Amino acid sequence: MSQEHAFVLPNSGHNFDAKSSKMGMWLFLYTELLLFGGLFLVYMIYRYLNQDAFLLASFELNVWMGATNTIVLLTSSMTIAMAITALQKGNKKLSITLSWVTIAAAIVFLVIKYFEWGAKFEHGYFPGMDHYNELPHGERLYFYLYFFMTGLHAVHVIVGAVFILFVIRGIQKGKVTKDRYSLLENSGLYWHLVDLIWIYLFPLFYLIH
Repeated sequence: MSQEHAFVLPNSGHNFDAKSSKMGMWLFLYTELLLFGGLFLVYMIYRYLNQDAFLLASFELNVWMGATNTIVLLTSSMTIAMAITALQKGNKKLSITLSWVTIAAAIVFLVIKYFEWGAKFEHGYFPGMDHYNELPHGERLYFYLYFFMTGLHAVHVIVGAVFILFVIRGIQKGKVTKDRYSLLENSGLYWHLVDLIWIYLFPLFYLIH
């Protein structure tokens, strides 16, 4: 009887830690949803009050770049989900490879965003620049929200990539395994949130017309 409990208790402790970890991650994601939910609400109010200005300003965005980044993030959500499944099945090498692919997708996303933002800087659309200050009030609001919300999202992309990189090291060191995969699962949940937020940002800013 005592030997049986000796085997059961460690596993039970792990299950408790995994559930606590996942619950903590869900609570954190809930606060993130509240943050972006509030920003989306602000956006919708200003868009309702400045419909023509928002429409006109949206023509300055590159829809193809935005669409490409949408595909990149959707693909990365698939690869991180596959990485979790691979680790659960004990395929450590495949899990690491798929996690690296997810990080690579994050880098591609940020590079595209860099060039997209760069074009806006060149044309003076960044808040505080001379051309920006000459725009009608509604268009200034649009670009302010665009830079703030997509910039905040880009920060989340960077944090998510660093999180996944940290998990990769854990897998390599044997701290994250097929029996203890909650950390990888949590990084996947965070990454899915990053993807979800962009799915809303893309049509709100790029597809007004």
